[in-house]
Amino acid sequence: MATSNILERPFINITNIIWSFDRATNQVNILLVKRDNSPYNQFWALPETFMRLQESADEAALRLVKEKIGMELSNSHTEQLATFTNKLRTPKSRALSLAYMTFLPDKPHLEPGYGAVDAKWFAMGYTDSSYRFSNGLLAFQTSECSNEGDYYDRFAHNESKPETHLAFDHEWILKIACDRIKNKLDYQPNILLVLGASFTLKDARMVYSPFLKTPINQIDNSNFKKSHRHLFTAVGTSADNRPGRPARVYKLAFIGA
Repeated sequence: MATSNILERPFINITNIIWSFDRATNQVNILLVKRDNSPYNQFWALPETFMRLQESADEAALRLVKEKIGMELSNSHTEQLATFTNKLRTPKSRALSLAYMTFLPDKPHLEPGYGAVDAKWFAMGYTDSSYRFSNGLLAFQTSECSNEGDYYDRFAHNESKPETHLAFDHEWILKIACDRIKNKLDYQPNILLVLGASFTLKDARMVYSPFLKTPINQIDNSNFKKSHRHLFTAVGTSADNRPGRPARVYKLAFIGA
């Protein structure tokens, strides 16, 4: 093996899919930033940072949240998603991505940090073949490919545009994130952490809705309560001043707080 191949050291990026919930619109959101450097200058992207010499990947993921939006979170709000290593994912240099997901209990105001000229929350929706994230006229979709090989084959030959494509392979990373959350809804729905310490069943169904690609009025409340009762612990009733009987309030049974 050539010495140059042995000595090559790829960059290690931490990519963080940061989720929140907008109480005004009742929509799940993700954070995207508009890049201010090459490659993919002026493209929207998932927040990233390089892992520093003296920190773990978990620590870097939490630092990224603090740097981008000024929030300090515990490890319970962040989970590792996957490692992305395809040689085509970054131009010219080799960069591996350790991807994380962070679930914010609030939807804070955004100020773009280092390497970004803008930062916005994008509301989650869906099509038959992908998930969609939009803010005004801006809209991006997750990859429609079903496997990694097909995605990177297309990625290598497609011409990306900042108006319609995310930077790097972030459309694939975001697809994997959405699929992971969907697949865990029935046994470990960490995504519900975006609702804060407690929530109603209606709140939970609003979060489940886009991942299931099902309107909330088609997710029956009684069936939902029965099939998910092992995941939720009742903690009281809602304090909202609304007519009728107060709604029951729950917390995640597998989260100590």
